[in-house]
Amino acid sequence: MTYITLQKKRTKKLAMWTGLWVFSLALAIFGSEFLWNDNKVLTIIFILINLGVGIMMIRANIQYVKSLDELQRLIALQAMGIALGVAIVGGITYSALDVTNVIGFDAEISHLVLLVGISYLISIVRSHFQFK
Repeated sequence: MTYITLQKKRTKKLAMWTGLWVFSLALAIFGSEFLWNDNKVLTIIFILINLGVGIMMIRANIQYVKSLDELQRLIALQAMGIALGVAIVGGITYSALDVTNVIGFDAEISHLVLLVGISYLISIVRSHFQFK
């Protein structure tokens, strides 16, 4: 199998598992409210399914990173490091603002997920231009 073919295959696999993870998360959260009327057993089952699909997504991500060439791997590693730093520093700061009532709303994990995703995307794009 050629390098390009392997990378395309692993990219598609990662996209599939990511899509399934997002779908299973939505099903676990919204299904509880709209499909099975707060049945705790069903909710726990679907959350566990989401966890299992998430583990498969992580495995697909590892395989994807292994399929990258050295430069792409370096770019991904830098972006992941920046995203991790943003998650820790930004998350703790955001939580501190909430706990001390500096902000007038509750700190939500979805805000942090968006911040991490955006920082990862910006880091990938910036690194691509930096190394060209």
